[in-house]
Formats: sequence, C-alpha cells, structure tokens
Amino acid sequence: MRSRVEDFELVRPRDLGDALARLAAEPSLRPLAGGTDVMVLLAAGKLPWKRLIDIWGLVELRGIEVQPATVTLGALTTFSEVQEHALLQGELPLLGRAGAETGGPAIQNRGTIGGNIANASPAADTPPALLAYDAEVELASAAGRRWVRYRSFHTGYKTTVMQPGELITRVRLARGAGRVHFYRKVGPRRAQAISKVCFAGVATLAAGRVSDVGIALGGVAPVVLPCAQTEAALRGLSLAELAGALAGATATLSAEIAPIDDIRSTARYRRRVAENLLGAFVAEISARG
Repeated sequence: MRSRVEDFELVRPRDLGDALARLAAEPSLRPLAGGTDVMVLLAAGKLPWKRLIDIWGLVELRGIEVQPATVTLGALTTFSEVQEHALLQGELPLLGRAGAETGGPAIQNRGTIGGNIANASPAADTPPALLAYDAEVELASAAGRRWVRYRSFHTGYKTTVMQPGELITRVRLARGAGRVHFYRKVGPRRAQAISKVCFAGVATLAAGRVSDVGIALGGVAPVVLPCAQTEAALRGLSLAELAGALAGATATLSAEIAPIDDIRSTARYRRRVAENLLGAFVAEISARG
C-alpha cells in the first residue's frame, strides 16, 4: 500500500543553525538529505516518520576540504562528487569504488555520505570503506559539536551513538601514501543490488612490513563491522610472512563475523565469501613486494 503524501509534513530550515534549533525543539524530526532511502519507504507505505526536515539545501553541509594531513567531506557530499574528486580517487580510492557500487547514476547523484552513515544499514556500500580508513564523524546539535571515531558509531542493528537533536555534519579521513587499497562488493548481479558481502581493506606498507591495516565488512553482522582482531593478526608482518599467516587470519575473521541466513543469501555463503576476500586482500598486499 502506497503512502499518501498529504499525510506527511516537510520542514525547510533557513540554514544549519535553524535546522539544529528545530531538531532541538523537536528531536523526532527525521532529516531528509538525498532521499534515496526515505523515498523507497514512502513509496512502499512504510515510512514511519510523519514530519521530516529537509537538509538538502544546507550549504554548510557541502564541500570537500583538503588539508595537509586530512580530507573532510561535508555530510551532503554525493557519491558522484566523491567519484569526480581527483585527490579522493588518488589517495582514498575506496570511497569512489564504493560510490560507484551504490545504485545507478540517479542514486549516485542524490545519495550522500552522511545519509549512508545515518541510515545505519549493515549492508551499506560506503561504510566499510570509511571504517577501513578509520574515519571520524562530526555530530552537531544546538548544544555544540563533537567528533566521534566511526568505529564506535554503530552500536547495534540500526542503532548509533547519535543523541536526539544531533545531525551528521562532516566526515574526516587521514591522508596517506604507500597504501594498498582493496574493495569488493558481492551481490546477486553487477549493478544496483544490495550486497551479500562487502569487503574493504587498507594496508600501509613500510620497510617491507604491514605497518598498519584496516579491514571492515558489510553484510556479515548486525552492523557494518570493523575487524580489529583480524587486523591485529596481520599488523607488523613482513610481506614474506603474510602467506604463512593467512590461515590463522582467516580463522580469526571467521570468528569475528556473525552472518545470518536471510532472503538475499545464507550464512554459510557469506562466511566463505568473506574468507575468500580476505585471501584476495592479502594476495594484493603481497603482490606489492
């Protein structure tokens, strides 16, 4: 059953300050950015919020700022804008690869980084890349602003550390050279499909060793999952030691994830794919030697 548009109210704030004031006065207001998830629920008659606040026009949430050590993306940065940004493509390419996997051009032109985070889907395409890069998220409210490490953002299925009245405003990532970037999305078809498993890996190499590594998966747990124990199994190894450590790292990964059977796939399939993708990531690191 489709929704009746007249049953809903859309509030348009003047600027970010006005938006935060309205959210403070009415924390149940649901932010509407690109609308790619909200409109699906609306069309299906399953949109639970009757009042929404339209943040699409807030210029304070737009733009990509490059600093010597970091890159900061406004929450309204679209997947298309990420793909078109030269520095992101060169230094943080997993963001562009994830954006290219998110729906088709129409979705990529409207879907936003902040919206993908706030929607909190465990099968989302961009969050594994953000986790692998150890991103930080800025949350703003009428009371002030705070930065939180994205690894601590998701607390359970569709739940986050966001407090009533807070809005995602920016995402910050560290720049870096000498890194191996790996991203794979496995779904029922090559385009416009929700992932069964999504794997993002980043390894920093120094003096022939894996000096640091970030690994995150989507579709294998109630949240988009950073795999800290698997990272620890690989961190500090020489390139020559990686092949011998793969079996142990794979067992660690298998213990960290918690896939389920659902309409899109089986737990057994998801686990095997996750293990195989870890092997492909390790092979990619080794090939740099």
